[in-house]
Amino acid sequence: MALFDTDVQELKNKVLREVAELAFDDALTPRNALNIPEKIIPDGSQPTMRCCIYKERAILNQRVKLAMGGNPEDPNVVEVLPIACDECPVEGIMVTQACRGCIAHRCQNACPKDAITIVNHHASIDRDKCVECGRCAEACSYSAIIKQTRPCIRACKPKAITIDKDSRKAAIDAKKCVSCGACVYQCPFGAISDKSFIVDAVRLLRESENNKKYHVYTVIAPSVAGQYADIDVKQVMGGLLELGFYYLVEAAWGADFVAYNEARELVEKKFLTSSCCPAFVSFVEKNFPTLKNNISGNLSPMAHMAMLIRQKDPTAKIIFIGPCIAKKAETRYTRTSQYVDCAITFEEMQALFDAKRIDLKNMPAITLDRASYYGRVFARCGGLATAVEQAIKEMNVSDEEFRLSAVSCNGLTDCRNALLKASRGKLEENFIEGMACESGCIGGPACLSHGARNRVQFTKYEKSESGRTITDSISAFTL
Repeated sequence: MALFDTDVQELKNKVLREVAELAFDDALTPRNALNIPEKIIPDGSQPTMRCCIYKERAILNQRVKLAMGGNPEDPNVVEVLPIACDECPVEGIMVTQACRGCIAHRCQNACPKDAITIVNHHASIDRDKCVECGRCAEACSYSAIIKQTRPCIRACKPKAITIDKDSRKAAIDAKKCVSCGACVYQCPFGAISDKSFIVDAVRLLRESENNKKYHVYTVIAPSVAGQYADIDVKQVMGGLLELGFYYLVEAAWGADFVAYNEARELVEKKFLTSSCCPAFVSFVEKNFPTLKNNISGNLSPMAHMAMLIRQKDPTAKIIFIGPCIAKKAETRYTRTSQYVDCAITFEEMQALFDAKRIDLKNMPAITLDRASYYGRVFARCGGLATAVEQAIKEMNVSDEEFRLSAVSCNGLTDCRNALLKASRGKLEENFIEGMACESGCIGGPACLSHGARNRVQFTKYEKSESGRTITDSISAFTL
């Protein structure tokens, strides 16, 4: 069974693996980095993706730069690879071969700008006049007129991506981008990608001198349970210890703390939006600033767990691993930076395994059993609201004192709708659970795969701790 959904992820993995291998060997020099494209595509190879191997190598060279941290002058964690962004068709309203040359001419009559003429019984659009209103497409009886939209633009719900008129390449507006990563996963040419901090992660592991100099912890997202359809999550944990981590901690354990704290805050304030998804938080701040004060003041589960670790082990180095690109921004540009040293994705985790030749099927089973079911279900849409509701029950808050009414937003379109109602005072619910990714974290852009079998794996995992309460999980905290 294929490990990744797409060949773009396969290519990304090859680059990350080579970079990680050099970093582990303390041999990641500029010269060696420049040799990576030729190692992946040796002389004499046939082009498999582009016009020639030289263009393929040029694209790989840009990928190597991203794998080593990307452009330091660009604060955005998502970047466009200019040389790779040249294959998508020019977007806009276009007439297809399905045009039958009808005599009704509904498309022409519907156009408010007289941009459509009939040439040789076929509709033709004058692009200088067309304003792309789409009325002609709606009027056509044969659906012969379509609006061609680039996948990155279609995926970007915050509308942060535009196409440069001269170069015809995608451009990202950092003032609008929330680092959700939807464009990264949806771009069919891999022309948009996230900066990698895999080199930082390797450096932290290597310089710890096998955890003698300092201890390296990983806080790992519960959605890890859905990454490998044919490998037990316990063996993934064994693989992480083999990589050199001192201790493994579930972010779901931190989610138990957050659920309790967020429930207490909600009962006090009567209306709240969640603070766990960094892309959602950024979306609120950039698009609905009047609701900024309604965002929960709690840290995310990742950050809360990292804070607890540092309280126990002040010299600890902490690496987060998850499906989320926005976590990279959270760990660099928010208060979380004081708790988490580095964030990498499941894609990068797999590259680390590959670089160290770790076969997960041969790893010992390591069980993580500190979190409750409620902490683990944070990973899917609706789970956070379920956990907050449970926490309110465990706090013995009566229905007369406060009754939870939550709206769980499955993706940024749902988030926008709920926030728009809230900003106008028309939202009936008192709690907004915001998830930037559809399906929640288990649908994150940096998951290895998004298949049905992976979701089944996660469902088994979340139910494996169904007997533990949130209070049980919190009260049992120790490292």
